[in-house]
Amino acid sequence: MDKDQMELAVDSCLLAGRLMIESGAETYRVEDTMSRMAIAQGLIGTQSFVTPTGIMFSLGKDGSTRLMTIRERITDLEKIALVNQVSRKLANAELTIEESYEELQRIASAHLLFPIWMQFIAAAIASGSFLILFDGYWQDVPAGVLAGGIGFLVVTYIHDLTRVKFFAEFVAALSVGIVGFLAVILHLGIDLNTIIIGGVMPLVPGLLITNAVRDMMAGHFVSGVSKGAEAFLTAFAIGAGIAFILSFSGGLF
Repeated sequence: MDKDQMELAVDSCLLAGRLMIESGAETYRVEDTMSRMAIAQGLIGTQSFVTPTGIMFSLGKDGSTRLMTIRERITDLEKIALVNQVSRKLANAELTIEESYEELQRIASAHLLFPIWMQFIAAAIASGSFLILFDGYWQDVPAGVLAGGIGFLVVTYIHDLTRVKFFAEFVAALSVGIVGFLAVILHLGIDLNTIIIGGVMPLVPGLLITNAVRDMMAGHFVSGVSKGAEAFLTAFAIGAGIAFILSFSGGLF
């Protein structure tokens, strides 16, 4: 392998790792994918160190070490599946390294998330479903649906404006509590607690908690602890927003 192809192989491994981390993949899965892609190109002895905020990839003692910073993280399981598909095809010699890099670039530039209106509907339906799951009243379902949908829109737009995730989650939880409070005051809902519980469920960092546990079990303690801390801060932001509303409404219910 000449120098240009080696650089392209390293670029492909780093791009694949970046796409997976940004889309919510587990750390051990990212490292395994990068290792398999490198081995498929004859790069033996490569080392990678992946965290939620950065990737280090080394060709070994006789090669260079590259670093890539991760600035954004969302949940996009389709991108993870597409990157894994490219990795498998490269390992099976169904794609050349040039074709793999071009395919990864197409995946990076593709907008695979559902439109915001569809995500709003999904979050609203999920909130109403969780309300019933937590033994809520059927009469509270419309209020729970509205609270969950508004909370999702608020966290999306506040995060786009401020780029501060925890502030966006605090404001979103606050909006869920306000909607539930107004629904009960206006006799459009019965149980404030279940309305709020259903409304905040789309904000709960379920995938983050799962990945933190899986990384810890796989021995990636740095990534596991950092993801766990991020999940804790998210839960704290949600709890603080709801606690503010409950403290205000305590004298009325």
